[in-house]
Amino acid sequence: MRLGVLDVGSNTIHLQVIDGYLGGPPIPNSSHKSLIRLTEYLDEQGAITQLGIDQITEAILKNLSESAHLEIDELLAFATSAIREAVNSDEVIEHVNKTCGIDLQVLSGEEEARFTFLAARRWLGWSSGDLLVLDIGGGSLEIARGAEENPTFKTSLQLGAGRLTRMFLKGDPFTSKSLDALEDYLKESVAPLVDSLSTYDKNIATGTSKTFRTLAKIANAQYPKLGPHLTREALEEIVPMLKKLDIKGRRELQSVSAERAPQIVAGAMLAKQLMADLELSEIRICPWALREGIVLHRLDWIER
Repeated sequence: MRLGVLDVGSNTIHLQVIDGYLGGPPIPNSSHKSLIRLTEYLDEQGAITQLGIDQITEAILKNLSESAHLEIDELLAFATSAIREAVNSDEVIEHVNKTCGIDLQVLSGEEEARFTFLAARRWLGWSSGDLLVLDIGGGSLEIARGAEENPTFKTSLQLGAGRLTRMFLKGDPFTSKSLDALEDYLKESVAPLVDSLSTYDKNIATGTSKTFRTLAKIANAQYPKLGPHLTREALEEIVPMLKKLDIKGRRELQSVSAERAPQIVAGAMLAKQLMADLELSEIRICPWALREGIVLHRLDWIER
């Protein structure tokens, strides 16, 4: 079965075409992506502007046109935090669905966490036991934990790397004052998770987002002796280095994409705070995430 997974996220609109069948892994066929930072199209009331709605619609139509020849059997279209939290989300969804001829659905934060957890569980297998999954997106942070396919704990917090950058970080390179303000905010925001996850007795978690993958690549390039995964020891070195760089310097790092460079500092600071407060020594990277989780869930549902 050929599925199109349309992810309308905070940073990008990404249509991934996947060939899937029950009992087998989702196999990527092609990828169509448009960079569009939706948070830049919010007005003072928190509504997505008409220009933003037009940009979303144009990007979706472009991606659908580019993939038309692939004969997709079913399109699974979803939106995450940027549209979910917009005060005019219903208006945006109605316009997009009518103009593009699709059925775009808004995922709740807990649904994001649950689908991402499913993807990580299937990738890592049952041998990974009690699993803690972290995902830093552009608009939100999702965390899920459990020993089966449905997590027993799942939450979504407004701690996305793009959101934090927009809220706190000023200057180029970022000013010490703004970096200190973000650090204080992260300490306050992450602390409640300690009680919620106090029974988690491992010192290793799984990270699924582009932010974690980017940080792991930086760590591997800068400190290869520390191993292929992201360690707290490596982050202790990476975060001060990233704080000192301007946007040009961050873009020149081989592991950092142009789209990720503006917000990688905030993402790194959040990752460091999570690892410190949850007493994690290592985050192992899982290549599957939300889109794969949605495909796996859909294939499971078809079987029923």
